[in-house]
Amino acid sequence: MEVHTSRTRRPSAWLRRYGAEPPAAEATLVCLPHAGGAPTFFRDWPELMSPRVDVLAVCYPGRQDRFHEPPVTGMAELADAVATALVPLADRPLAVFGHSMGAAVGYEAARLLRARHGIELSYLFVSAMVAPHRLRRRSRHLLSDAELTAELLAQGGTDAGVLADDELRALVLPAVRADYRLIETYRHDAGAEPLDTPVVAYHGLQDPAVTGAAVQEWRRHTRGTAEARSFPGGHFYLREARRALTADLRERLLASARPLTRPAGAAPGRAACTGNEPR
Repeated sequence: MEVHTSRTRRPSAWLRRYGAEPPAAEATLVCLPHAGGAPTFFRDWPELMSPRVDVLAVCYPGRQDRFHEPPVTGMAELADAVATALVPLADRPLAVFGHSMGAAVGYEAARLLRARHGIELSYLFVSAMVAPHRLRRRSRHLLSDAELTAELLAQGGTDAGVLADDELRALVLPAVRADYRLIETYRHDAGAEPLDTPVVAYHGLQDPAVTGAAVQEWRRHTRGTAEARSFPGGHFYLREARRALTADLRERLLASARPLTRPAGAAPGRAACTGNEPR
């Protein structure tokens, strides 16, 4: 069953939870979909996580029950709305996982959370996305419907059956085109102060657009720890690797939620979480 956030945590039109809020949750993970994506992409993640992690997903305007809202085509507007929706969730360790376009949105929302609300994420998980300063100008949002459909089929992130149906394709393409415009016109602020949030950058080993060297450059955008992790697969590697990926996320989130054990008199600090490279 799909529900919005519970009464104990202020509801938002931007957030979806699949199932009940875990009563013993110690950390919150908010997932941001790719261009053209919907929160249902993460529908099974709560079952793959621990009941100690509350998993929510963002629903962008222009899809699912927000279909009649115009899609957002500017990064500043989208990141601002997402950051505002996350503020009430910061009563316990809060992390963001963004895939592809969602990674850039998550990064910009993290910057706003710190600058406007003094909130530092426990983790920023970025997936299948180069570092913000490496994004190059593209024009896929100007493709014809047929060309845009071919692009989606090549990436493999959209149900081929949906794209083969004239009516369903007509419903999907406007949101995809708007998202492509958003990410392709986004420009990173070269003077932006690095985050203090730990960053983990995930990617598929067979993704031609996002290499291991490219994700390593996320290190430039945080003073916290930064890691690059890889899994077999292409741009949507997380479909096949979702169990291994969510296990890695779960381990990190629960470690960040545990109280630090220090010798008496030791100065407080952030615990660094490490893990073995997935095989």
